[in-house]
Amino acid sequence: MTTPLLELRQVQFDYPARAVLREVNFQLAAGERVALIGANGAGKTTLLHLLVGLVRPSAGQVFAFGRERRCEADFQAVRAQVGLVFQDADDQLFCPTVLEDVAFGPLNLGQSPAQARAVALETLALLGLAEFAERVTYRLSAGEKRLVALATVLAMRPQVLLLDEPTTGLDAATTQRLIALLTAMEQAMVIVSHDWLSLAPLATRTVRLEAGKIPPFFKVES
Repeated sequence: MTTPLLELRQVQFDYPARAVLREVNFQLAAGERVALIGANGAGKTTLLHLLVGLVRPSAGQVFAFGRERRCEADFQAVRAQVGLVFQDADDQLFCPTVLEDVAFGPLNLGQSPAQARAVALETLALLGLAEFAERVTYRLSAGEKRLVALATVLAMRPQVLLLDEPTTGLDAATTQRLIALLTAMEQAMVIVSHDWLSLAPLATRTVRLEAGKIPPFFKVES
């Protein structure tokens, strides 16, 4: 049996005022594009954050690439291979220009400034954003920021993409272009979205969070 890329085993997560996740089991295999759906407050974003160690479970285990991950050093290695696009693009963009934002990740991975710039420009071109390179990031529209945030993650060439509401702020044409791009990518993905109708052609499997749990037999094939 192939080892999952990412896995949660009997994971529980509690905020001080409320329990969010209860005995959640989840696996992501190579090549899968999993749509994670559920009501507001169901814990979808929390589940993504658990997978990359931005929060830690109250109980249970987190595995990535065949190893249990517990401490910050464990998750630093995971984040080099798993790219998370945040729900709010402003949480991801902090450099003066788009090119600097997109080149930041490759620089952190040890690439030279010239290599990082080349990768950033290639990634922007892939997303149809070549002309955005010298734009001032904070002056972009919400939809433009969302696409640039995706570019910052793709520039790191991750094995896995975690996308939190990727189509928010995008018009219909841009949404369809984004879905076509994601469909053509080889990376495994977990996609959180309320835009189910748009995402249905993209997802290979759908998982629903209900009352802090994933029902054991819930499975919808697209």
